Amino acid sequence: MTYEIMADLAGPIQGTGAITMKNVQTALTMQDAILTLQKYWSDNGCMITQPLNTEVGAGTANPATALRVLGPEPWSVAYVEPSVRPDDSRYGENPNRLQTHTQFQVILKPDPGNPQELYLGSLRALGVDLNAHDVRFVEDNWASPALGAWGLGWEVWLDGMEITQFTYFQQVGGVALDPVSVEITYGLERILMNLQGVSHFKDIAYAPGITYGEVFGQNEYEMSRYYLDDADIDTNHRLFESYAAEARRLLDLELPVPAYTYVLKCSHTFNVLDARGAISTTERAKAFSLMRGLTHETAKLWERRRAALEHPLGLAPAPAPAERGMLPKVPGVETLLFEIGVEELPYAEVPATTEAVRESVTAKLAATRLGHGAITVLATPRRIVITVDGVQPRERDTMRTVRGPKVAAAYKDGAPTPALLGFARSQGAEPTDVRVVEANGVEYVAVTRHEEGRPAVEVLSELLAEVVSGLRAGRNMRWSDPGLSFSRPVRWLLALLGRTPLPVVVSSLSASDTTRVQRNAPYPEVRVTSAEGYPHFLHMHGILLDREARRGAVVRGALEAAAEVGGRVDVEGQAGLIDEITDILEFPYAVRGSFDERYLELPASVLTTVMRKHQRYLPVLDGERLMPHFVTFANALCDDDVVRAGNEAVLRARYEDAAFFWRADLKVAPEEFRRRLDKLTFEDRLGTVADRAVRLASLALDLAGRAGLPQDTVEVVRRAGALAKFDLASQMVIEFSGLAGVMAEEYARRAGESPEVARALAEMELPRSAGGALPTGDAGAVLSLADRFDLVTGMFLIGAAPTGSSDPYGVRRAAIGLLNVLRSLPAVAGVRVSEGLRAAAVRYAAQGVEVPAERVAEAAELITRRYEQQLTDAGHEHRLVQAVLVWADRPAHGDRTLATLERHVGSEAFEALAAAFQRVVRILPEGGAEGADLSLLTAPAELRLAESAQAVREALQGREDDLGALIEVSAPLVDAIGTFFDEVLVMDPDPALRAARLALLTDVAGLARTTVDWGAL
Repeated sequence: MTYEIMADLAGPIQGTGAITMKNVQTALTMQDAILTLQKYWSDNGCMITQPLNTEVGAGTANPATALRVLGPEPWSVAYVEPSVRPDDSRYGENPNRLQTHTQFQVILKPDPGNPQELYLGSLRALGVDLNAHDVRFVEDNWASPALGAWGLGWEVWLDGMEITQFTYFQQVGGVALDPVSVEITYGLERILMNLQGVSHFKDIAYAPGITYGEVFGQNEYEMSRYYLDDADIDTNHRLFESYAAEARRLLDLELPVPAYTYVLKCSHTFNVLDARGAISTTERAKAFSLMRGLTHETAKLWERRRAALEHPLGLAPAPAPAERGMLPKVPGVETLLFEIGVEELPYAEVPATTEAVRESVTAKLAATRLGHGAITVLATPRRIVITVDGVQPRERDTMRTVRGPKVAAAYKDGAPTPALLGFARSQGAEPTDVRVVEANGVEYVAVTRHEEGRPAVEVLSELLAEVVSGLRAGRNMRWSDPGLSFSRPVRWLLALLGRTPLPVVVSSLSASDTTRVQRNAPYPEVRVTSAEGYPHFLHMHGILLDREARRGAVVRGALEAAAEVGGRVDVEGQAGLIDEITDILEFPYAVRGSFDERYLELPASVLTTVMRKHQRYLPVLDGERLMPHFVTFANALCDDDVVRAGNEAVLRARYEDAAFFWRADLKVAPEEFRRRLDKLTFEDRLGTVADRAVRLASLALDLAGRAGLPQDTVEVVRRAGALAKFDLASQMVIEFSGLAGVMAEEYARRAGESPEVARALAEMELPRSAGGALPTGDAGAVLSLADRFDLVTGMFLIGAAPTGSSDPYGVRRAAIGLLNVLRSLPAVAGVRVSEGLRAAAVRYAAQGVEVPAERVAEAAELITRRYEQQLTDAGHEHRLVQAVLVWADRPAHGDRTLATLERHVGSEAFEALAAAFQRVVRILPEGGAEGADLSLLTAPAELRLAESAQAVREALQGREDDLGALIEVSAPLVDAIGTFFDEVLVMDPDPALRAARLALLTDVAGLARTTVDWGAL
């Protein structure tokens, strides 16, 4: 394929040949970095302002952002903001965490259309060599409950370290933003640590000859002492109330700026109290509600004041709609290539969007008469590529019949009526051209005319525009384009039919024959001259379009990197993470890193969770033992040593944090953590996590009794229940929620609890996913069931049942989990679903929660449907699944019954049994018949049936629900049923005799109704 290179269209960005200490020359000092960013953004149209003179947790809270992004006025600004976060206090010990860190804040309003390119230009200006480093945009959906603000965007990673928050603001103060603003928030300490090659913030060169630690080290220690140990709780509570009252008073005076200042003081005071552990669940909810309400009022007041001032800064212009050019002529059969270029999609949206676009294109093409071949849709985080082979030059011609008025209304006395004349005129026909057609016995006039097929370029330009405008994701956002909404901004369109550019216009976007490749390429935008061989074309530019090829590159790269140190990567166990890595990269490039072996003293689960959750690293194993190595992936070829050093520094800081949490948590007894659960909210209407733990302890004992567990196991349940969920209050689990249960076991063992209690606490959290590991102990099993029965019941009671694809509380996952436990662990198999739900509901009622019976029934129905789905997904025959759903309340027994059915169905004996029972059931009235005088039954066939039924009943005593046993003893009964129907008139004219015969059949049917739903068979 031939192609042409196009110049970078990133506007004013100019590469600076950036330098770093690792690349020989001296990096900027921190003060020079601030001056460089101010100069860069000033040159790119931003006004430079000063930090706020009160504490804020982020540059976002400064009125230059929080208020100025409201309303229609344009606003581009940049400023330094010292950001105070009491909860990040570490006494100056952690390499990366500070209670006061330095942000550089940029607001671009409206979105200029190329904010990512502008941002990367700023990194070049700072000295970041984009060819040596790995710079990535990693999904991050930002929200601030106190500000009533949210937006979608990314964390920007520099060699694995988050250095910037990049957000398209969607709402502030509960007010939707129009136009949308772009927020870029730099973490300067982290950037400078990387550029200067230092491993601790204290070692940053702040100015020539002066380190960061020399300037701010004392501040970090003393303020950490204050926030974590010495802040007076009563004083700060009073301050919070006073600040809130003053904000309220200022709002009443219609002064939004000072009112907002006092909201910020409220927010900081709340953060101080939170760091001191002095905020209860109720206080947290009330404080957030108060601050959110005050911020909303401030935002609305600010908008009104700016409108009253007639928007002194003017109105931000909206992009002009694009206009479609002339349609070209393409006379032959060609391949269609259409690419939708986006800013980095969330990893989960890559496969989801691929499938959605494939379905959309397939359906839309099927609705045309345009002939074509195979449709292929492939995607990366930055592009969705549609290829359609063998596109015909135009649609097929067709004869189209258009029906007009009824014949009776079309003619009067044989002459055309105005109705007929109007119809003919509308179709471009003469009255003599019409003919009569019949529809549903009624005659109409109609016109049949030849309709030419449209050219392919016309069909496709309209169809592809509809595909783009119809893009939707799980969570959608707006940007500068007023006509589009998607997971992330759509920035370019590439459309070729063969070698001919195809004019596709969507809102303000026009398709061209250019695409965008790696941002650090010499020419990031290139011309494509043919629709053929596009995946190979992209590969030449460092992009793997095919997802399977990318995944294969991840697996091969990981295995090869691990093998270099004699290790392995658990490809199967890390399949989910490998999928995620596959969908956040366009060209996976493996880099192996290491960490200090002293961190291996921490639990391996902590180390691997930090790797996977925060950094998307693949752990390297020696057999099953964790090695001090990991594998990460860059998004393109890079300087291995530079990227390795950066990622190792990030992991070192993460492990220092984990070690900090570990040491702090080990100083606290599990009982104390358990008491602290009253400061954590489970769900506002269902109480605190402490309330939940009390319910779980009681419910687990109840279930243990129903399961008939031995006394020693019950005592394990009792003790574990008393500590239930205690680790949720630990610093480690607050930071790494995926370690819930794992840390409970670790901390319980070290606190002197028995191994059985410690293990039960861990197994309470199992299974973690639909196919996840299950408890292995009986105590863990009942605690696991209690956890899931409580969650499912509670969510249904408050009307938070899952709907469609929405299941924010994981109710479906909990239902699947409890089914898996009940189906797999014999010790608890006797626990009925209905009993578990009712027992959970009783405990909610005791807490004062309203318990409508229908809500509990709905929860049971959800679990039944999950059980049905599990059996269907396992490949069992539909009618057999339906037959055993009567055992959804006891799913383990349902499984056994299904296995029995599958062994016997089709056999002569079983088919005879099924036919006999169905014959009985069909003749009975709904609910059966009882209370008749059976002494009236004297005929031999009647007596034989009664005797056979009694014999089966006696044979099944103690195993009435055992289908296998019924089949084994039923042959005489089957014969007796046949004889009965052959010789006896069930529906006898004599009402008493008829009632007696129906009562006998009801008794017979009762023998089978306890096994399966015979009607389903």
